[in-house]
Amino acid sequence: MSSEPILELKHVYSGYGSIKALRNVSLKVYPGEIVAIIGANGAGKSTTLMTICGIVPLEKGDVIYNGSSIKRIAPEKLPTLGLCQVPEGRRIFPRLTVEENLILGAFYRDDKPEIKRDIDHVYSLFPVLGERSRQQGGTLSGGEQQMLAIGRALMTKPKVLLLDEPSLGLAPIIIHQIFDIIADINKNQGTTILLVEQNANLALQAAARGYVLETGEITLEDKASSLLHNPEIRKAYLGE
Repeated sequence: MSSEPILELKHVYSGYGSIKALRNVSLKVYPGEIVAIIGANGAGKSTTLMTICGIVPLEKGDVIYNGSSIKRIAPEKLPTLGLCQVPEGRRIFPRLTVEENLILGAFYRDDKPEIKRDIDHVYSLFPVLGERSRQQGGTLSGGEQQMLAIGRALMTKPKVLLLDEPSLGLAPIIIHQIFDIIADINKNQGTTILLVEQNANLALQAAARGYVLETGEITLEDKASSLLHNPEIRKAYLGE
């Protein structure tokens, strides 16, 4: 593990107007890691990712990416730096085809031969997308739309991928397929992943380290394996 984090939140406060969603949140993600943020609904997990991306205003603190502050960089510029989010609810372009969605993921790129190669790579990861390349995104199943959202993010050639609730609303067999691909992206492509996930069991099995977020504050951080076997975590988040 590198001694320097590729992504770091330092004493971050953020929110929605008078609502303070995050309070004094600090966390680190090192190159090549999968790091999970777990917590109950409304704990601030998605807000953490949206604060990193500048979608939710940062009130205090700082977000450091690759050694530099990104708190004043426009959200749409972050993918050009290698930081990309797969938002909760997929948010693909429903009237565009699968391939057009993927091409839009490469919007800022000008290396056309590599774009075609990367589309083919997405199809190798998600064969069903290759079979449906000319189908409108809105006609795909929920699981296929999640695959497309991840594939579109991969077209930005991310160094760090922010995944927001990738299992939400999906059948168990599809969830396991998605998480197998997440592991593959991390292991074989070296992509660093910050994972927000309601399914704490899945998240901690996938991750190297984890943070527990409760009502906008980090209350615990540890190796994912230790959190997975922590009796309090098992009782609070794993239904035991």
